[in-house]
Amino acid sequence: MSNLSRRSVLSLGAALGLAGVASTAAPAWAWSSTGSVAGTGSGADPWQVWDDPVDGLVAGLLDNGQVPAVNAALAAWANNDDPVPGGLPAALATHLQQAATLPSWADRAKLRLAADFNRRKDTYLFMLYGLGSGIMSTVIPREAESVYWSAGGATMKDRAAKTFTFGYDLSELTAFEPTGQFVVTANKTRLVHAAVRHLLPQSTHWRAVTDTQIPISNGDILVTFHSLGTFVHRKLLEWKVPMTAAEEDAFLHMWQVAIHLLGVRDEFIPKTWADANAQSAYALTPILAPTTEGKELAQDLLGLSAQVDLGVTRGFLNEFVRYVLNDKIGDWLSLPRDYAAAALVRTGWPAYIAFREGLLPVIPVGFYMFDQFVRALAMLFLNNGTSPTSTTIVIPTANRPGA
Repeated sequence: MSNLSRRSVLSLGAALGLAGVASTAAPAWAWSSTGSVAGTGSGADPWQVWDDPVDGLVAGLLDNGQVPAVNAALAAWANNDDPVPGGLPAALATHLQQAATLPSWADRAKLRLAADFNRRKDTYLFMLYGLGSGIMSTVIPREAESVYWSAGGATMKDRAAKTFTFGYDLSELTAFEPTGQFVVTANKTRLVHAAVRHLLPQSTHWRAVTDTQIPISNGDILVTFHSLGTFVHRKLLEWKVPMTAAEEDAFLHMWQVAIHLLGVRDEFIPKTWADANAQSAYALTPILAPTTEGKELAQDLLGLSAQVDLGVTRGFLNEFVRYVLNDKIGDWLSLPRDYAAAALVRTGWPAYIAFREGLLPVIPVGFYMFDQFVRALAMLFLNNGTSPTSTTIVIPTANRPGA
């Protein structure tokens, strides 16, 4: 299953093991910055930290009607070694020239190892990002509400394609190399976030359901990281997918650099997987809950699969989502049960992994069905108008119609 690592994200979000839901509001921050890549911190609360210089810059572009021209200028900016395009407002050009670089602590050897790891484990990563993280963004209340009431929420196929581009570029073999595209993609995404922070507070519908005044804080981006990187790492361990300690560290490093490029302060970025797991248990797990917006988004995302023949029933798809996440979340999303499919998934998938990893000498029952299932999902998001090579990330100029 070559190159699936380049195609690995449907959308953002996921869920870890859930003992219960105490509150959907973000807790007061008490995670120690001694466990961060910076090793120290200011004591700031990441749920009260946004991206002030970029936010003010993009708000000015929106208020002055400059965004369409900026999007046109940025359209051809793709590779990491491409110069910042001409024709941009001076302040934006200056910002991008400074921001479109790796942090001083980035380790290129680790990033290359992470890219190779993504290539070799692409099948599992694709399934976890797609049917785990993607679907479970819908039970992260702030994320689901923000996605739903922003412009992308009205056209989930296009929204998925744009988020898919982020994951595609991050997982590419050359992601952080001069000929790669992730550094540029991350900076475009950072501008999109700033636009959403300016636009969503103008939506009466969003204000009526949210528990915050401004979306996409540093804390919210950290939650998304845990729903992606931390969740996937835990599931790979749970599924007994072979990994060396160096590969695990490199996979974390890739995500550390990624969220730094999105504007998260280094004092909030976990230093080790132990630090990440501790932060995730504190910041992500307690806030998971169903919302009206999230339920509709989940059905939209799962409904995309109806566009192709996956070689399995909808019951199998629902049960695989339940298997990757858990039954609590499956119940929240009202995913109908199919106990025959559940039995097949829970016995067949571990055997499928064992055979692929050379730990099982005989092809297990259902191997070809699982293989077809993975391939069909990949093709769905590559060939139905969502190919990352043809998707352009653009700064929005409005919220969801009617919002």
